[in-house]
Amino acid sequence: MTVDPAVERQLIDDVVRWRSSRDQGAVAAALDDLARVARSDETGDNIMVPTIALAKAGGTTGEWANALREVFGVYRAPTGVRAGVGERGELFATLVARSKAVSDHRGRPPKLLVAKPGLDGHSNGAEQIAVAARDAGFEVVYQGIRLSPEEIVAAARDEDVDVIGLSILSGSHLALVPRILECLRASDLDVRVVVGGIVPPEDAASLLDSGVVAVYTPKDFSLAAIMSDLLAIVEGLSPVAVDD
Repeated sequence: MTVDPAVERQLIDDVVRWRSSRDQGAVAAALDDLARVARSDETGDNIMVPTIALAKAGGTTGEWANALREVFGVYRAPTGVRAGVGERGELFATLVARSKAVSDHRGRPPKLLVAKPGLDGHSNGAEQIAVAARDAGFEVVYQGIRLSPEEIVAAARDEDVDVIGLSILSGSHLALVPRILECLRASDLDVRVVVGGIVPPEDAASLLDSGVVAVYTPKDFSLAAIMSDLLAIVEGLSPVAVDD
């Protein structure tokens, strides 16, 4: 399914109209009370009371969630990406040898950031890629789900990664991936980007035209083949003689 961009525009316009027609003072007061109760240690304070008041004042789910994020932060669930290299057979032994050659050549292993931008919470595939990359000799950074483009680019900069692997199953790839590429260019970062998820062929062509190096969909089920592609990208960035 390809999401019609007009649907997103309509939803945004609906929220803007909703906010313009409400009592903003009442919303602000309800948000302040919500934050106060969230910070409170008093036994009698119940977060449902200001939550209901905010709903009656016309507050949105996003405003409610942002107020609580300001108090509690954002939970990042454990990813299950284990340390160390697992046993995956001869194919992965070859990948590990290639990773070691890269590491010996430049003094550090190939490094991959696996990231899930937007509201998509389906992390299974991303975690399989992260673990497979670790087993193939990559150093892997995986910060969990629901990241903004700016957070992903900041992590790529701070961690000095070679490749960003974006996992998107929400249909928002045409909105989020170009933003990440723009942020990378604005930050003057020479990092390659690959995308995996539910991506129609015409959208994949658009992403490749915009600067994405590779697009993977469920038909690309060989983890060894994907890892070989990622290593080839890194080998191209830092040429190293690798025996066949």
